[in-house]
Amino acid sequence: MSVEIRRADERFQTSSEWLDSRHSFSFGPHYDPANVGFGFLLAHNDETVAPGTGFDTHPHQDLEIVTWVLRGALAHRDSEGHSGVVHPGLAQRMSAGSGIRHSEWNDGGEPVHYVQMWVRPEQFDLEPSYQQASVDLSSGELVPIASGLPKHASSTAIHINQRSAGLSVARLAPRATVDLPSAPYVHLFVAQGTVSLEDAGDLGTADAARLTGVDGPRVTAGPDGAELLVWEMYD
Repeated sequence: MSVEIRRADERFQTSSEWLDSRHSFSFGPHYDPANVGFGFLLAHNDETVAPGTGFDTHPHQDLEIVTWVLRGALAHRDSEGHSGVVHPGLAQRMSAGSGIRHSEWNDGGEPVHYVQMWVRPEQFDLEPSYQQASVDLSSGELVPIASGLPKHASSTAIHINQRSAGLSVARLAPRATVDLPSAPYVHLFVAQGTVSLEDAGDLGTADAARLTGVDGPRVTAGPDGAELLVWEMYD
């Protein structure tokens, strides 16, 4: 059993005039052989894109790409004819499958801040697909938003092609608590606010914890509340 804390300022950074991107794992030119992913997570990027800019059309293959927007709006267009605008409270999934090209653009008047996560799929060379859905976080509990786990099949979570992984989000009121899943691999990311993780200490905005074989510790939000992104992954 282990808990590894990764602080926000320890992440790799890619920056330009229009982009500030923080990478939890090795990504692009940033490489650390000891940090190439966790469980089925291959990328966990914290992105801020300036107004009127974005990522031009580029290819992906055999990835499940999940996007969760924290502020602003992100426009998506792809080579399969899918399009959509993702904003806070709306989950997005693109299954790259046998190959897809897409663009991500900030057409709004304010920066868009979002977290994008790449997951290794269960099957390769599938037909590319796209899905987005609204999410209700008013319960204060962990709400599945993108999952292939059988236990989430009847939930409102958008489907990913990986039956051993699922992403849940919780929006916690000040001092509220939530128990993390008991799973072989759990990745906790504090998207906003501060929390205390049982037996591990305090985490701030953009801090993360990688939990291996830990039995569902409790998370308590700080005085201003918190928003959590939690992946649970099984062997």
